[in-house]
Amino acid sequence: MTGEKFTLMQYSIHAILGLIEAEDFVIPEIQRPFVWKRSQVRDLIDSLYNGYPTGYIITWKNPDVKTKDGGKANGKKVLIDGQQRVTALMAAISGKEVLDDDFNKERIKIAFNPLAEDETKRFAVQDASHLKDKKWIPDISVIFEPEFDPFEFSINYCKVNEEVKPNIVNKAITELKGIANRQIGVIELDASLDIDEVTEIFIRINSKGTALSQSDFVMSKMAADSAHNGSLMRKAVDYFCHLAVKPDFYAYLLNDKEFQNSKYADKIKWLANDYDDIYDPDYGDMLRVSFMHQFRRGKLSDLVSLLSGRDFATKEFRDDIVESSYKKLDDGIINFINKYNFSQFIMAIKGAGFISSKLLNSRMTLDFAYTLYLILLSDPEIPNVQIKRYVQKWFVLSTLTSRYIGSPETQMDRDMRSIEEKGFAKFFAEVEASVLSESFWTVTLPQALETSSINSPAFNIFLATQIKTNCNSLFMNGTKISDLVTISGDVHHIFPKAYLKKNGVTSKIKYNQVANYIYLDTQVNKAISDDAPAIYFSKAKEQCTTKNILFGNLSTENMLIENLKENCIPDSIFEMTVENYEDFLQERRKLMAKLIKSYYENL
Repeated sequence: MTGEKFTLMQYSIHAILGLIEAEDFVIPEIQRPFVWKRSQVRDLIDSLYNGYPTGYIITWKNPDVKTKDGGKANGKKVLIDGQQRVTALMAAISGKEVLDDDFNKERIKIAFNPLAEDETKRFAVQDASHLKDKKWIPDISVIFEPEFDPFEFSINYCKVNEEVKPNIVNKAITELKGIANRQIGVIELDASLDIDEVTEIFIRINSKGTALSQSDFVMSKMAADSAHNGSLMRKAVDYFCHLAVKPDFYAYLLNDKEFQNSKYADKIKWLANDYDDIYDPDYGDMLRVSFMHQFRRGKLSDLVSLLSGRDFATKEFRDDIVESSYKKLDDGIINFINKYNFSQFIMAIKGAGFISSKLLNSRMTLDFAYTLYLILLSDPEIPNVQIKRYVQKWFVLSTLTSRYIGSPETQMDRDMRSIEEKGFAKFFAEVEASVLSESFWTVTLPQALETSSINSPAFNIFLATQIKTNCNSLFMNGTKISDLVTISGDVHHIFPKAYLKKNGVTSKIKYNQVANYIYLDTQVNKAISDDAPAIYFSKAKEQCTTKNILFGNLSTENMLIENLKENCIPDSIFEMTVENYEDFLQERRKLMAKLIKSYYENL
């Protein structure tokens, strides 16, 4: 029989808020925005007033660790579910400020009408009307202050609300104050549970079934740590990710004096002027990369264990492991946020043709590429001038083969261990030889291009190929694919959609094949209209002789032939009508795959 995995407790709201004040309960994401609507805070207070159940909160005890002097340090309880409810209580009852979506601190004030006959009108989110109307107590938090005197308050209330009896007001206020004694169920998960068991229990208890990510657990561990700088490290992660998306957020950072006095403040301020969106990591991405390149492991659950001090061999928890794990993670975070490292990595990705975020399919693939960049910086076998090239090739290889799509952590863990064991150069050569065979380029890749998904990895790689090789857009000399992807272009159909539908090709999957897609200048697209390829390509050929330019700007047949080649259009296009559509798709897929192969080999 297995032992109990949790303890079911009942705490009063007053006790829970006290435990948080004393830092025995730690809210892991207290610096993260409060996502509840104000009306939900009102509803929670109303439910508590009426004695309705409000669900459980779940805590997970950090393990007690052995300290250097042979003693034990007691683990704190980390709140892993119920954060929004507890934050709502802290806001409404304790009068604490919460952070909004823009990380601005604000008060959420709940007003109370002790005379309300309609139960649904007893509580309200405070607005100007509650400050004017003397029947309303505009902010219930004053009632929960230790020095609050209900009797005196009732007398004063009745002075401005004549014909109201003090005992009625006093009764309503006493009932409201009784909220602090309401019991909330607390499920305390055992410290010995591993992360998979905690996740399983969480999903079974949580009616929404929303799984906590491994990075949520890491952030929880960090938030609960003050001895090893963990809570400040977590703040650095949070702030970096928020700044990456919204550089204007930097003004808020200046108000956080604790953070401004830390070593991290100077290291992330460069993001205040960075508006690039190629790689805007969330805290999961940042933790993953920081962890992987330092620990040479791929599973974030291992980091949770290491930050808890777990010795994988003896299964005991030791403070020296906690200390060394925080130190390594700290080094990883510093490497991640380093302006030179980050910008050089972005340069490598852009240099491979991925100049727009819409060409990037998998964040995990990008995470591994940045991890690899940071690993290679300290690899004596790889010359510095070769690092970007290796990162580019690995990024393209892993995107083309969907390496980190199925079970990404398992694959990453395997790859990290292989790199550690063999060295990257040997590992890369082995993987390249096994996954990018000749049949990959001639069979597998053309098959991968047999899709209607505009976001397919193979099509995005094709566009990156055209950008990297500086291809002109169709019928244009000087207007590049890169211009259309980043500035003003749209994907259009080579065999026009209306033309195909009129001629019996009515399946979306058929007419929307990526081999039928091309980035076109808008004016060129309008001029083509819904003509068959045989018609409009012949017009393009004719205008090279007559010099009567109808669309585009190509003026010689050589320019046209070169233009078709760089856009992977088969030579037979000049005779093609709807009968040739399937042949066209097959032929173009092969040409696209051939261009991608040449691009990859020349990276």
